[in-house]
Amino acid sequence: MPERTPPVPAARRLRPALVGLVLLGTTALIGSAPADSSELAPPGGKLQVDTTTCGTPPGRLPAGRISFSVTNNSKVFATLYVVSPDASLAYAEIPWLGPGRTLPLATTLTGGRYAVRCVFSSGPVLTTSPVTVIGRASGAVAGYPPMPDKELGAPVKAYRDYVKTALPDLLGAGRTLDADVARGDLGAARSDWLAAHLDYERLGAAYNSFGDFDKSLDGMADGLPQGVDTPGWTGFFAIEYGLWHGWDAGRLRPVTQQLVTDLDGLVQDFPSEDTDPGDLPLRAHEILENSLQFQLNGIADYGSGTTLATLDANVQGTEKVLDILAPVIRPRDPALLDRLQRQLPGYEGKVAAYRGEDDSWTPSSHLTTAQRQRLDGELGDLLEELAVLPNLLTPRNHA
Repeated sequence: MPERTPPVPAARRLRPALVGLVLLGTTALIGSAPADSSELAPPGGKLQVDTTTCGTPPGRLPAGRISFSVTNNSKVFATLYVVSPDASLAYAEIPWLGPGRTLPLATTLTGGRYAVRCVFSSGPVLTTSPVTVIGRASGAVAGYPPMPDKELGAPVKAYRDYVKTALPDLLGAGRTLDADVARGDLGAARSDWLAAHLDYERLGAAYNSFGDFDKSLDGMADGLPQGVDTPGWTGFFAIEYGLWHGWDAGRLRPVTQQLVTDLDGLVQDFPSEDTDPGDLPLRAHEILENSLQFQLNGIADYGSGTTLATLDANVQGTEKVLDILAPVIRPRDPALLDRLQRQLPGYEGKVAAYRGEDDSWTPSSHLTTAQRQRLDGELGDLLEELAVLPNLLTPRNHA
């Protein structure tokens, strides 16, 4: 799990279907307008909001694209939504509007009743009177349920329980590897190194809760002062490099001993670490994003030629996260969940095809151009689907 992407602040995560809407100008593009559209207000306008009012939108609008220019006249931050009158669904959002700032609140609406809701960082939550949209519009945004922070509590607990159960086995795998090196059996160590490393890689969604242990356990040599020759380089990649570059058992043993020490420390420390509720949907995308960057192109290969095995473990780790998140994904985007539940196992099967009957793996450098392009293209398609999850499951307590 090398070189992770820093998490995106929750306030800036927008559902992809809404990104373009929030960035639109205030010019409205009318859809299928009703016959009496001349009696309706234009589908734009200005909303001046502060902690005492959420503005006054028109009472009636034609179906199609609408865009309000919203100015925050308060001294605090505000989040704005277009919602159904009962706030059971949201249709657009400005996630973080600073004091004195102006941004468009835009979306495409079909016939029905809606409202604008303002949530101020100082506490007030205000909702306008209902807005009636007349007519029908193609391409209207489907409403999505709000996402309270607490709704991710159960998935986070389930994933933490999974990690807690897996960590002792990982520690046992590390001890087996260290024992191989202690008795000088480097052939067994190469096999047991891979087993231990894959156990670690399957826990990819938890790395942000591993603190400094992740760097010491899974840090690559890139950026180190002397690269692979840097004194004090530890972890799985340092052991891999030594095992496949002629280090003897005497040189390897301090590194495998440190691995066991760090794994034991991680087992003891993990229960005291917090897991951000936003980590799970974000890591569901990032695990395989890092695989695309480091595994398929062989950057993370320090001699074993097993980066496809790591990719396989990363897919399994993503499947576990998806399984745990399924109860909160399904009511919001069941079609997305169904696609991912088909595509992830299908992709795992294609990666596993490069595993031999003797449990050896084809090095990524041995892939033909066509093979690499297929794996790369299908992984890219998966990433496009997974990229929806952080935005879909961003907490929206008052939407």
